[in-house]
Amino acid sequence: MPPMEILSDLMLGLGAFGAMAYCHILSGRLKRFNALESGMGGAIAVLSAQVDDMTRALNAAQRQAQQSSEGLSALVARGDAAAARLELLMASMHDLPDEEPGKRLRVVRRRGAFAEAAE
Repeated sequence: MPPMEILSDLMLGLGAFGAMAYCHILSGRLKRFNALESGMGGAIAVLSAQVDDMTRALNAAQRQAQQSSEGLSALVARGDAAAARLELLMASMHDLPDEEPGKRLRVVRRRGAFAEAAE
């Protein structure tokens, strides 16, 4: 065997040994990284659970806001209807004659017209 082949085989063996050592070190680091109790895997699991909790809380808040919005819309509609009735009453108050001090308004009832309508 020529000395060049021996040297190249020796270099190839050293390279393989170095790759093996590097892979062994990376394997240990990966095991520690993925450890669920103390490593990054535990932190990721905790963060994932927190994201799920926050998603549920956000959905509940959106439902509550929707219900509040619907309730407020109903109240605003009732307020608008009441305001329209008040405006109508105020407009009809302008049609009443002005009251003079000391003078009473006289109300006239017509019995004949009511009796005829009832028959």
